Amino acid sequence: MGEKEFDLVVIGSGPGGYVAGIRAGQLGLKVAVVEKDPKYGGTCLHRGCIPTKALLHTAEVFDEIKDADDLGITVAAPALDIAKVHARKRKVVDRNARGIEGLFKKYGTTGLHGRGRLVGAHEVEVEGPEGKTVYSAKHVLVATGSVPRDIPIAKADGERILNSDHILELERVPATLAVLGAGAVGTEFASIFASFGTKVTLIEMLPRVLPIEDEEVSAELEKHLKRRGIKVMTGTKLTGVDRTETGVLIHLDGSTGPVDVEAELLLSAVGRRPVTEAIGLEELGVQLDRGYVQVNPLMQTAVPHIYAIGDVVNTPWLAHVASAEGILAVEHMAGQAAKPLNYDLIPSCTYCDPEVGSVGLSEAKARERGYDVQVGKFPFGASGKAAILGKSTGFVKVVRETKYDELLGVHIIGPHATDLVAEACVALSVESTTEQLFRTVHAHPTLAEAVMEAAHAAWGHAIHF
Repeated sequence: MGEKEFDLVVIGSGPGGYVAGIRAGQLGLKVAVVEKDPKYGGTCLHRGCIPTKALLHTAEVFDEIKDADDLGITVAAPALDIAKVHARKRKVVDRNARGIEGLFKKYGTTGLHGRGRLVGAHEVEVEGPEGKTVYSAKHVLVATGSVPRDIPIAKADGERILNSDHILELERVPATLAVLGAGAVGTEFASIFASFGTKVTLIEMLPRVLPIEDEEVSAELEKHLKRRGIKVMTGTKLTGVDRTETGVLIHLDGSTGPVDVEAELLLSAVGRRPVTEAIGLEELGVQLDRGYVQVNPLMQTAVPHIYAIGDVVNTPWLAHVASAEGILAVEHMAGQAAKPLNYDLIPSCTYCDPEVGSVGLSEAKARERGYDVQVGKFPFGASGKAAILGKSTGFVKVVRETKYDELLGVHIIGPHATDLVAEACVALSVESTTEQLFRTVHAHPTLAEAVMEAAHAAWGHAIHF
């Protein structure tokens, strides 16, 4: 096989593409990963998951220092150095990017810098700094990801109206910030800037924050965000935006009628759109629907040797989904036993304060599917470890069906929820009963005991509540 011939060419090096490249190398495939940016890692590493969580960690520590006196620690009033905050964020990102390069070398994965597109059924053109080069590929994996979606009446300009890419590079703390969209992205940035001292207004068109989460979790989060001084406006639609001398005037239509909100900046966090234009898909017979690549459960397109994963397909916009899909696609093309993903078992995490983590069916979804449902809740206010941490907000909610005691879903809001949900992911993946969950002995004192207690509560006998 020549130097320009590959078993697999992956277009895109985000958490789907680079993971697929590594797995392909492990399986002995000759693989190349094409990336248009100078460094590997895609949106998740450079403009999403990692830098956002770095800022969230700074916000969390900043809040803890403000409350240090409660722990018996006397410190001077803390001050935020936003330039150093961003410097640390970049250091974390760069370290992870170097890690990807190291893994490529370890598994024999070839990295190609340039803009990739299909120019034939088995040909990928890479346009880089030194011109265009065409590579042949037995298989192609499209993992080009997504970019922030614009609203026509509030297009991001990088100055007054920002998207998530812009705000990650904002090296100042605005006095006021309006956030449009109370999904994970909008809620996380609202949480960050509220901790940094910004007066934040969070606006959501749907009736509640985090609309995909269990209703009780959404209600608990909204209550706590308001306690933190964030103004939450749900059931509110954007009707227009005007520039002012000091920022923007945002026109809204709420439950009580028209209302205006003034802010220094507006963050538009209303979703993302797939990057599938101008990469040669439709010319080869790959089917698209509203920009999303149509795939079968094994991630194959209508052209069997071309696969697609991550944000370019209409599955949840989550890095861990893209990674799992990448592994599935590569194992299938390599002739391994490949099992389609069960998207009911994908965890959802929001890293605001308090954190939210969930997996499986919400109570409402379980009832919609016809299950006879019982739920159990355990508040972190009754947890010894949560009291030690000084973080007693929130609860664990377990959803079970009564006939076979099948565990259907676990929903957590509170300290370390995004880590605690992993136990529930394992339990659901092995089809655990709720009884098995509460009969599993959990260490004391830990936050994880709350999961066990909620499972007890689903049977009507929580021990500590």
